[in-house]
Amino acid sequence: MGYSAHLDSFARDNLPPKAQWPELIFSLPELEYPERLNCASELLDQMAAQHPDQPCVRANGLCWTYGELLEQANRMAQVLTQEMGLVPGNRVLLRAPNNPLLVAAWFAVMKAGGIAVTTMPLLRAKELTEVVTKAQVSHALCDGRLREELDNALPNCPTLKQVVYWGEGGSLEALMAGKSEFFQNVDTASDDPAIIAFTSGTTGKPKGCVHFHRDLLAICDTFGKYILRASPEDVFIGSPPLAFTYGLGGLVLFPMRIGAQSVLLERASPELLLAAIPEFKASVVFTSPTAYRAMAPLAQQYDLSSLKKCVSAGEPLPASTRRLWKELTGIELIDGIGATEMLHIFISHTEEAARPGATGKPVPGYQACVLDEAGNPLPPGQIGRLAVKGPTGCRYLADERQRNYVQNGWNITGDTYLVDEQGYFVYQARSDDMIISAGYNIAGPEVEDALLLHPAVAECAVVGVPDPERGQIVKAYVVLQPGLNPSAELVKDLQDFVKQKIAPYKYPRAIEFRSSLPRTQTGKLQRYLLRKEAEEKRV
Repeated sequence: MGYSAHLDSFARDNLPPKAQWPELIFSLPELEYPERLNCASELLDQMAAQHPDQPCVRANGLCWTYGELLEQANRMAQVLTQEMGLVPGNRVLLRAPNNPLLVAAWFAVMKAGGIAVTTMPLLRAKELTEVVTKAQVSHALCDGRLREELDNALPNCPTLKQVVYWGEGGSLEALMAGKSEFFQNVDTASDDPAIIAFTSGTTGKPKGCVHFHRDLLAICDTFGKYILRASPEDVFIGSPPLAFTYGLGGLVLFPMRIGAQSVLLERASPELLLAAIPEFKASVVFTSPTAYRAMAPLAQQYDLSSLKKCVSAGEPLPASTRRLWKELTGIELIDGIGATEMLHIFISHTEEAARPGATGKPVPGYQACVLDEAGNPLPPGQIGRLAVKGPTGCRYLADERQRNYVQNGWNITGDTYLVDEQGYFVYQARSDDMIISAGYNIAGPEVEDALLLHPAVAECAVVGVPDPERGQIVKAYVVLQPGLNPSAELVKDLQDFVKQKIAPYKYPRAIEFRSSLPRTQTGKLQRYLLRKEAEEKRV
């Protein structure tokens, strides 16, 4: 690692031992970054110098140019350093819905050499306490509307000494008003920690993932450049929170790397996202498969003619959802698999190379393979553990689970895949979503995909539940379309339908109707909660 600008060395000191790091590869010329690098200089300062009047971030009733965002970030950086006493390496909690001030705050932390710990708006005091404690957070910038939970957490957060709120009842704007529009960015090393991103908790125990300044550029110069291929004229929009690295990349890093503009929605339900696309003439959308499926029946009610590119990630994309979206909009979804540990998407495809049912191929700059349990590469067609390496990789903050995620230099993502004869990676399941029933291996997401083809099904989740005869049976939790009622006849109809779509032994032997499914704040299904519930019922 290079000479650090961090006076507070906590994050560096709590990285995994180098022997537990993944192998990092920098196979493209674009990835040869200088030793000294502050990502804010590249993403904001340089763009503001070249295009100061170019619109940058937009929201309802607000549009900041690159020059204006730079001024706001510079003033905020001075509040952090002069008023709040931040020194390089301190961790700063950022708490707000997606809006321009949150982006300015994020850049202010980068400029001041701090480490951003951005949190989901819906986190409660207990969850905030866990994040603050794990990352030893010392400073916080918070939207006043989200004040209550942070205030409730503070008595249990002794490291968090400096908190400033903005908006109603806050003082940040007044403090910024007296500051200069100029700020000298801290001369950070390219491998100085820039963010600690906490996983969204599909397994119940979030982990802090440390990413460097160069990592934030690397995802722009791989997925952004070679797969997304957007232009400075594009208008980005989407639903993921900026605390989710999928949202940070899609709504901040990718557009600002090329001088495009981003629309930030504080609330982005499928209906609100659809309405905002024509309002802002958005051309690039980032959201989840669940959202695309919910938007599809409503799509023809809106003028979506400005749309050019639609990116789907965060959870597996059912082939039925891809087909439905294309039928209704004419746009081929860019599907991808990413991970907070890897920062963003590492397997994907361009629109021209999309193949229904397949995620794609490794993003340029990344390598991937499928391994057996002994760590040996498997031939095409065989199911195994997905392994990946590239310019980014897993570095958990003080977490023993690093040993499980990184093995022999590979990042083991926890997904099962196969590679077909053409080199396409085809998703099977999360490793813990594989169901073994009477000796058969059954991928829960495959059963979900079949169920979603039925017109009565709005959402579903499939897990293996204990069974004395078969070890496990396939159980489906189903949310019906509005206006439909559960019945024994519908259970049989769904079971027969699945038998016609996939191998009959995979059909759900148990179906339970639900009004909703457990999801993380980023929209990922929490199947482990359903498995846990089934285990508890057995006891």
